[in-house]
Amino acid sequence: MTPGRLALTAVGDSLDRCIKCTVCESACPVAAVTSLFPGPKTVGPQAERFRQSQGSSPDRSVDYCSGCGVCTRVCPHGVRIAEINARARARWRGRTGVSLRDHLLARPVLTGRLGRPVAPVFNWALGQRPLRVAAERLLGVHRAAPLPRVVGRTFRYRVSRRRPPRSPDRVVYFHGCSVDYFEPWVGQMTVAILEHNGFAVDIPRQGCCGLPLQSTGLFEPARRSVRRLARSLSPAGTDGLPIIASSTSCGLMVKREAEEILGVEDARLRDVSRRTYDLFEFLAGLHRAGRLRTDFTPVPLTVAYYAPCQQRGQGIGEPAMDVLGLVPGLRILELDRSCCGIAGTYGLKREKYAIAMAVGRPLFDDIAAARPDLVACDSETCRWQIGRATGLPTVHPLELLYRAYGGAEPGSAAAGPGGQ
Repeated sequence: MTPGRLALTAVGDSLDRCIKCTVCESACPVAAVTSLFPGPKTVGPQAERFRQSQGSSPDRSVDYCSGCGVCTRVCPHGVRIAEINARARARWRGRTGVSLRDHLLARPVLTGRLGRPVAPVFNWALGQRPLRVAAERLLGVHRAAPLPRVVGRTFRYRVSRRRPPRSPDRVVYFHGCSVDYFEPWVGQMTVAILEHNGFAVDIPRQGCCGLPLQSTGLFEPARRSVRRLARSLSPAGTDGLPIIASSTSCGLMVKREAEEILGVEDARLRDVSRRTYDLFEFLAGLHRAGRLRTDFTPVPLTVAYYAPCQQRGQGIGEPAMDVLGLVPGLRILELDRSCCGIAGTYGLKREKYAIAMAVGRPLFDDIAAARPDLVACDSETCRWQIGRATGLPTVHPLELLYRAYGGAEPGSAAAGPGGQ
């Protein structure tokens, strides 16, 4: 039996370990704020047993699962509840079809490519309430949902003429589509930090990891995307090199979800998965090995830090807290909340926006009470959600590390090398 099939079987077999203890129901942030989602046990293992025995299809309630993964993490018996729900959603979508809105939201590369040539007009339109109201009515994207701004010059364009340092130590950078089209400064800072620590950084051409497609229930296009990505991240001459991901959601997709949820059976993907590290996971490992440069300048800021669901799903702890704790002058306040509500594209949708905001409200209230200078979060969509909800500058924690290494002030796009 192949590893991909083993992963699918493990998810399916975990169903029999559910004893209806309701721990997952108590922890679910979505079920706590809406009756449209009866709870992960009810919609997941409990309903799946009925679906298997009766041969029936999932109902709409499964679409209100945000996929945050809290249920899987808290289950004391190892039931893969979020994964069961994801596969049930794909079956439901196969029966009901996928709307134009969901097709568009599931393809961020398409959005980036269409918006890039007319970036000023595109971004202006996103700020116009009448146009957002029209988009809500026509497409179903909520008028107040946090949408990213596209850039005219992609990350790949900005680094195309750089002269990487010569070094026997090399890594591959997995930047993802968000960095390429929406936040190129995050990629530039990542490269600068890795080079500062003595690494030559290979940046192969790459596309989407397929996670938005998977979350929408479009499994076959998602499988094609992640297989293409695996080939892109392992070009000739990079065998065995660490692969560094600056997006926690993209990293989670490659590390675990492509195999466990999509059942992708691909030797190259398994190799890429074994070699992929979250950026701060990698930096914390360097520190433990005595190899991380700590020539930091003081950063006199109070920062509220939120570890996103996708990072918690990787089971790596909170390495950003460990590394940033080395920076003099930096005061970090940990935000111990389960979810910000956005869940990728979940909170962008008209029918789910209010649910997403209600899920995130405890986190937003904690931030308001803490009154930090900045908020830091490793996930791009979570940053957009938190920034929109709180009005505070919300950055990738690497921006704070970049400043500590002598870079520019964090908190705005201009902090990235080369600005916008």
